Amino acid sequence: MKETSPLNLYKQLPQTNCKKCGEETCMAYAAGLISRTRKVEECTPLVEEKKYAKKLETLKSIVAPELKMVYIGVGEKQVKVGGEDVMFRHQMTFFNKPPFAYDVADNMEEAKLVERVKKISTWRKFYIGKWQNVEMIAVRSVTDDPAKFAACVKTVMANSDFPLILCSFTPAVLKAGLEVAAKAKPLIYAANKDNWKEVAQLAFDYKVPVTLSVPFDLDALKSMAVTFAGMGLTDLVLDPGTAPNGKMLQQTLLNFINLRRAAVEEAQRDIAYPVMVLPINAWLTTEDPVRAAYWESVLTAAFVIRGGAIMIKHSLEAYSMMPDMHLRFNIYTDPRTPVQVKPGIYKVGNPGVESPVFVTTNFALTYYTVESDIASNGIDAYIIAINTDGIGVQASVAGGQLSPTKILDSFNEAAFKWEDQKYPAMVLPGMAAKFSGELEDLFQGKTKIMVGPEDSGRIVGWMKDMWPPK
Repeated sequence: MKETSPLNLYKQLPQTNCKKCGEETCMAYAAGLISRTRKVEECTPLVEEKKYAKKLETLKSIVAPELKMVYIGVGEKQVKVGGEDVMFRHQMTFFNKPPFAYDVADNMEEAKLVERVKKISTWRKFYIGKWQNVEMIAVRSVTDDPAKFAACVKTVMANSDFPLILCSFTPAVLKAGLEVAAKAKPLIYAANKDNWKEVAQLAFDYKVPVTLSVPFDLDALKSMAVTFAGMGLTDLVLDPGTAPNGKMLQQTLLNFINLRRAAVEEAQRDIAYPVMVLPINAWLTTEDPVRAAYWESVLTAAFVIRGGAIMIKHSLEAYSMMPDMHLRFNIYTDPRTPVQVKPGIYKVGNPGVESPVFVTTNFALTYYTVESDIASNGIDAYIIAINTDGIGVQASVAGGQLSPTKILDSFNEAAFKWEDQKYPAMVLPGMAAKFSGELEDLFQGKTKIMVGPEDSGRIVGWMKDMWPPK
C-alpha cells in the first residue's frame, strides 16, 4: 500500500461517521487502515450496502500490500508470509516476521524423528516480554520414496500441529505427502524448470501454496510466476536461490533486494510474492557442525534484514537459534512504537505486607530489567509500571511522561491498599529522585517515599542497607 494520506482513503468511505467500525470518525478509521490497525471489512456499511460497491473495490485495491500475502497452515498456528509495503522498516514498519521452519527428514528413525519434532515444537525463549518460538516444520524427502515420505509426514502431524513445508522435487513424493497433509494446507517445495507442470497440477488439485525454485535467474523465475498466475495459482513463494558463501552469496543478496524493489517501488505485480531463504544450505559447505550452525545463523540474520519472508533452517543449538530469534524480534518490532508492558501492579516472587513497592515505567526493556534484577536476587516485591507510552525512566522524567501526578493516578487506578502494608513505602528509581517531595505532599502521609538506586542492578545492595525502612 503506497498510500500514506488518510484523506485519500477517506474519499472511498461512506463519510457518515457511523462509528460501527469502532472509531469515532471515518477519518480516524482511514488512519487505522494505513497503520493496519483496522480492516476494510470493519466498515460494515461499505461492505453491506450495494451503493458503495465501487468504493469498496477501490479501497481494497488501495490498501492491498505491495507484496502478496500467502497463508500457510490452518487454525491458530497458521502463518502469514509476505504482505509487506516498504523496502526498509524505518519507512513504516514490517508486519509479518519470517517464520523459521526447522527440518526433519524421511530417512530418520521414528524415535529420532519424534524427538526432533517435539524439540522443534516446544522450543521457546522469553525475550523482552514475549515468547519467541519456532513456527514451522520442513519435511525433507531424502529417500525419494513416496511411501516413506508419506509415513514421515504422518508421524510429524501426529506429534505437532505446526504448519508444514513438504520438500521434494519429485511430484510423486509431493503427492504422497499431500495425500496425508492437504487439509493442513502445507506449502509445497518446489516447482522447478523440470517438474513445474506436474507440481502446478498438484497445487491446483490440493489447493495449497507452492514455491517456485529457479536459482539465480530472475527472468526465468518471473516467467514461471506469470505462468502459474495465468493458471489461477497466486499463492506463490519465490525461491531465487541461496548461495551459502563466495561470490554467489553477494549475488543472492542482490537478487533479494531487486525482487523487493521490483514489488515495492516499481509495482511489478507479476513478481510481487514473498521470497524463501535457505540458510540450511550452510550445511553443504562444511562437515564441522559448529561452523555450519554458526554460518547458518549468519545467513539467517542477513536475510531477515534483507526481506526474506520464510526460512528453512536446521540447527537447534541455542547459540545458533537465539541470536536470530532476537534479531528477528527487533527488526519486526514497530519502530514508531516502543515495546511496552501493560501498566499496573505486578508481583515478583511472593510479596506480602512487608514487601517493597518499586516504581518504574512501562517500557518493556526497563520493566523486565528491573523485574529480572529483583527476581534473580530472591527479593519478594511489587512493581508498578507507570504508563509512559513505552518511554524509559530518564527520558520520561525529562519529557514529562513520568510525573508525580501520574504516579498517584496509577496507584489509585490499581487500587493499591497502602493500609495493608506493614511498611507502606514506594521506592522511586534514582533518576526520578526529584519527585520525592511532591509525592509526599500528594500522598499525604499514606506512604513513605524512598529513593532507590539509578541502576536496578544495585537493588540488592540497596535492600540490605535501606529495607525495611527505619
